[in-house]
Amino acid sequence: MIKPASSLCNMRCRYCFYSDIASRRKVSSYGIMSSETVTSMLSNIFCDLEAMDRITFAFQGGEPLLAGIEFFNFFVRSVNTLRGDVCVEYTVQTNGTLLDETWCTFFKKYNFLVGLSMDGSKEFHDANRVDKDGEGTYQRVVKTKSLLDEYGVEYNILTVLTNELAEQPEKFWKTIRELGISYVQLIPCLDEFEGKGIHPFVLTPQRFAYFYIKLFELWKRDYNNKEIVSVKLFDDLLNLLVYKICTACGIVGYCSPQLVIEADGSAYPCDFYVLDEYKIGDITNQSLLKLLSSRQASNFLKRPRMQMNMCKSCRYKLICGGGCVRMQREVCGSKHSIFCGYKCFLDAKMNELCEMAEQVIVKQG
Repeated sequence: MIKPASSLCNMRCRYCFYSDIASRRKVSSYGIMSSETVTSMLSNIFCDLEAMDRITFAFQGGEPLLAGIEFFNFFVRSVNTLRGDVCVEYTVQTNGTLLDETWCTFFKKYNFLVGLSMDGSKEFHDANRVDKDGEGTYQRVVKTKSLLDEYGVEYNILTVLTNELAEQPEKFWKTIRELGISYVQLIPCLDEFEGKGIHPFVLTPQRFAYFYIKLFELWKRDYNNKEIVSVKLFDDLLNLLVYKICTACGIVGYCSPQLVIEADGSAYPCDFYVLDEYKIGDITNQSLLKLLSSRQASNFLKRPRMQMNMCKSCRYKLICGGGCVRMQREVCGSKHSIFCGYKCFLDAKMNELCEMAEQVIVKQG
């Protein structure tokens, strides 16, 4: 993951976790990544890769498009001089308000997968996803979605599941279907890094369970009617049940090795922990493998897991393990909670998930 514009953004989303993270560093923004940093970074990445290796460059922010189209053109050209027979993929997560025909042409040419941030219907989107003038951005994002459709750019929708949105799963699903969206990922709306849940938009385990139980019913109804929409959590669970593989970091309670690069080249082990105390090195003077195998990275992955008391006797502990540490308060609860949102959802829908998994296994022979 690369943050070419650091924490810079042209929006002021009320729940932005990265704005919160950046405010806790000595340097809140490292500005736009320089061409020199790109060159050094790529050299230290490709020196450890071999023919037929696969790497994905995922651009996030802040708002990564603030780095400008010339930055991305330079990045791709630089990769092409170094890649050899390495398989390279690109993704970019954007709020969509800066995306125009030029960007669409570029993304289509280089097969970028675009993640477009959209919080369901206008009501929920405009309540939190506002520009620097405090104006809602829903109509601009819908226009961007239409532009991506027009240019044939592959994209999915990223929705922040706020506590308010989680109360209206039917309205959310109706909007998704009306807009013709085929791929949607929902991420829990997190509290501030050391917050105490005082913000009304922060997701609660109770609302998490309510939302996903109802969403599963709506999703499965359409699935049975051959109207397939990819919902990331359901896909991840089916991959776990059918193939025994994790397709989401933290889904079984442990962190996967990751590398997040800030605009100055500093490296971190997770997007949720781009903090001074978690820095593992600098990609401009250390190789990819050296960073991933560093003591700091290892210590991060081996952190003690905070499991709730009820985890010890939970029937799902082998496919949960307490989940993502950073999302535990919003999805599962605190250490001494007596209610776990994830367990409640699985209690309600695990039998149906297992039946669907069995059907897939039988169909594949």
